[in-house]
Amino acid sequence: MAVKIYVTKNYDELSKVAANILAAKVVLKPDCVLGLATGSTPIGTYKNLIKKYEDGDLDFSKVTTVNLDEYRGLERTHDQSYYYFMHDNLFDHVNLRKDASFLPDGSKPDAAKECEAYEEKVASLGYADIQLLGIGRNGHIGFNEPCDEFIQKTHCVDLTESTIEANKRFFASANDVPKQAYTMGIGTIMNAKSILILASGKDKAEAVKNSFFGPVTPQVPASILQFHQDVTLVVDEEAYSLCK
Repeated sequence: MAVKIYVTKNYDELSKVAANILAAKVVLKPDCVLGLATGSTPIGTYKNLIKKYEDGDLDFSKVTTVNLDEYRGLERTHDQSYYYFMHDNLFDHVNLRKDASFLPDGSKPDAAKECEAYEEKVASLGYADIQLLGIGRNGHIGFNEPCDEFIQKTHCVDLTESTIEANKRFFASANDVPKQAYTMGIGTIMNAKSILILASGKDKAEAVKNSFFGPVTPQVPASILQFHQDVTLVVDEEAYSLCK
């Protein structure tokens, strides 16, 4: 297994290590394509990147970004859309060009058309130079949920009950959580030149163990990363606790 593993003491240290890895990519290749992720795990990473920018150590002016996924049915102005999340947590605080960030558009009702268009956009950029990932409790990456096959390209997915349950804290109730999302496919993610995956907390320990120390199976989508040539796992002690 070619996965490089960094075990950190806690979430704050994890966030600093992850930000350093992403920042190094930007410094070494100023016009790189950063693949980005949403959710609670990367928020600390983004805060560290913003600080590096504010301190004059990082320049996003030539960077392009692509995001993993977006809820289907939410307008971009909705405060739980991933478009809103990325602007609130990163884009609006650094010198990224307005036309240089790309996400699936969840407000587009034609799923097949939007997914095909987004796949073509990511491919036209040469895929991500480094793709940031979180990991779901069930091993999902992006919104690629456990299923019977690795779906290759950007597609519309029905969210599992466990994912809806995990995300309901961000909404007024579970009924308000979108039931579908547009997501990069496994093949789209695997086309990234390198991958950085983050995991924090005891509730991710089972997923980390199954993904990196178990069999490769579409029932644990993140397990496919064992076949990628350049993966870095940054994990805190709690999330790594079942792997010792």
